[in-house]
Amino acid sequence: MPKLTVMIPVYNIEKYLPKCLDSVIYPELSDYEIVIVNDGSTDGSLKICESYAEKYPSLIRVITTENGGLGAARDVGIDAAEGEYILFLDSDDYLSPNALPEMFEYLDRDFDMLFFDVRSVNEDGKLLRYYHGCSVEGEFSLESFPELLFELPSAWNKIYRRSLFTENGIYYPGRVWFEDMYVTPKLYTLSEKMISVHRPWHNYLQRSGSITNSQNAERNMEIIPAVDSMLEAYREAGLFEKYHAQLEYSALYNQVITSIPRVNLIDRKSDVQDRLFEDLRSKFPEYRKNPYLSTISRKYKLILFLIEHRMYFALNMLMRANNKIKGK
Repeated sequence: MPKLTVMIPVYNIEKYLPKCLDSVIYPELSDYEIVIVNDGSTDGSLKICESYAEKYPSLIRVITTENGGLGAARDVGIDAAEGEYILFLDSDDYLSPNALPEMFEYLDRDFDMLFFDVRSVNEDGKLLRYYHGCSVEGEFSLESFPELLFELPSAWNKIYRRSLFTENGIYYPGRVWFEDMYVTPKLYTLSEKMISVHRPWHNYLQRSGSITNSQNAERNMEIIPAVDSMLEAYREAGLFEKYHAQLEYSALYNQVITSIPRVNLIDRKSDVQDRLFEDLRSKFPEYRKNPYLSTISRKYKLILFLIEHRMYFALNMLMRANNKIKGK
């Protein structure tokens, strides 16, 4: 059994795919495999995948399925993986030089999840933003660091013990936005030992067509069932009351503080803004008492104030000015 499976879902990404695959090819490493799930691509992606598999037949397996979306492709990869650990890598992203050999330095530490840092980059490789995969460094658990629920839920800045998925029947939903919110917070409840290392192993490509840049305001409503799934997982685990403050703030942050400004930039008159906010208030009517609200930045406090008072024109002006400063 290999120590690690690198799982790469692929769909119509021929422009970026070679850079992704090149970043995980280390013939000198013998204890890992690469599982590529071609999710019904109609461009030249499959041909590229097959050419790499032909060149590295002992390292790469290619599985082709009917198009089912990112989550479904990951699920196929989970079932096909043979590694003790699994690393998800989206096919328009790529690992930093020497990242994979560095990861192997940690694979004997018997963890359930390992977090690492992310470089958000443009298509020229220019650094746009640096993210810590987890604010703390070293070994921790959900109990010792409940603010873990505020960290990036993304699938691709973590290494997982594969049995977390297979022994608990955990899979990603297909054809939805925010699929990571359905899974990652649930995995926290099942992980006894987690490790965070502040190494920039992952490069997250910002390109048109991503959720962040999508112009579909209505699909932002999909954050609601994603948040609901997280809350239900903690209820089922008997942990809802214990982590109520963290779950409440996570819901507020994901459903209101980040999703509503994204909608506002698409259409400042969209009723999606009100619907997202009213749903949050129905779940957490006393959210204003949340202890974490006193710790958030002035920017977030202002965003929340404008949303609460339906000052969407002012919010639009604020977000456009903020993006201009960032060069977006």
